[in-house]
Amino acid sequence: MSERAAPFYCPYCGEEDLRPSEQGHGAWECAACNRAFQLKFLGLLAQGLRQTTTQGDDI
Repeated sequence: MSERAAPFYCPYCGEEDLRPSEQGHGAWECAACNRAFQLKFLGLLAQGLRQTTTQGDDI
């Protein structure tokens, strides 16, 4: 079993001083902005739902 990935920065202030929260799985605390947040995997996207854009056609 592999170790789960940790966030590299706070989604609110961008600082990297993060610690796991005691609230449970996927919860993190930012010491810089004093916020707590939780990461949650929602699922995989179906291949047909992904939008593709072409660049250079409107130049």
